[in-house]
Amino acid sequence: MPFTPAEADACRRLVRMALDEDLDGAGDITSAATIPDEQRGQAVLVARTPGVVAGLPAAEMSFRTVDPELTFTPQVEDGADVTRGSRLATVAGRMRSILTGERTALNFLQRLSGVASQTRRHVALVAGLPVKLLDTRKTTPGWRLLEKYAVRCGGGHNHRVGLWDAFLVKDNHLAALAGSPDPVGEAVRRARAANAAVPLEIEVDTLEQLDRALAARPDIVLLDNMSPEQMREAVRRRDAAAPGVLLEASGGVSLNTLRAIAESGVDRVSVGALTHSAVALDIGLDYGS
Repeated sequence: MPFTPAEADACRRLVRMALDEDLDGAGDITSAATIPDEQRGQAVLVARTPGVVAGLPAAEMSFRTVDPELTFTPQVEDGADVTRGSRLATVAGRMRSILTGERTALNFLQRLSGVASQTRRHVALVAGLPVKLLDTRKTTPGWRLLEKYAVRCGGGHNHRVGLWDAFLVKDNHLAALAGSPDPVGEAVRRARAANAAVPLEIEVDTLEQLDRALAARPDIVLLDNMSPEQMREAVRRRDAAAPGVLLEASGGVSLNTLRAIAESGVDRVSVGALTHSAVALDIGLDYGS
């Protein structure tokens, strides 16, 4: 799965920042002192644990930013399931350059593969159900586009990218409109008036708020921290009053609760843990393989 142009641009900025942080203008003093400049070789990126690969384009960019003459050859594609010992890619050329780029490349590959693996575990739990699993904006600052890319590699879907590409009216927006006789309807009206072409979602935390939201006809209603029983009632009310409105569950979603939430009949489930709680996949670089 290749990066989009926006993802590639974001990755270039992050790679440059990471290398500047690692080299600090002085360079890799250990490799420069111990490895002859002319020495060439090859190394292989290897999965130490099972998981889903994501970030091979970022690893390649890391190595080739250090040395454009390095050759990076993927052995699998992003989104692939791998086992312990799977060869992910080889990198060949000046050994100094390979060693200098190693940690930066691994940091990107391990982090993004961790997000993809975390996503795949969640996706597997809702297999067979007509529900979409989405990420959130709970991403590492600066890494949002790459982490959302990794979610797609794991089989998930992307929610809005930022505050600019969709309306999401949350509880604090409604609190700020408390002086209105109908804050939910007023928020929907104002958002539609501002830009009717942009998707509009509104968060509710009670069934009474849901009824007001359905009457206002947003595109999506976010059910915040509702129980599966409340969600089933929300689906019943939506089907009766506004069948075209999508319902999204969020809050309290974990590997233990996800299946029951999805079985309530909601259309979407958003899970912050896909990104904020992902553990890096253990990947190493073996010289001379």
